[in-house]
Amino acid sequence: MNVQKNINSKFIVDKQGKKRAVILSIEEYEQLVEDIHDLTALAERREEEPIPHSRVMEELKRDGCFAD
Repeated sequence: MNVQKNINSKFIVDKQGKKRAVILSIEEYEQLVEDIHDLTALAERREEEPIPHSRVMEELKRDGCFAD
């Protein structure tokens, strides 16, 4: 996940100067959507037990997805 600290956003304000909307580049918007997706997946799996690397490798080799 890419943490983006410098978002070049512009705001639309009302007559009183209160921010009402934000304008982002497509790239920044897509990155924010991807980050939200990643954080959602992480939150959904928070309680799952981790799988040891050795087991993952065994399964990949068994399935023909990884060779020594």
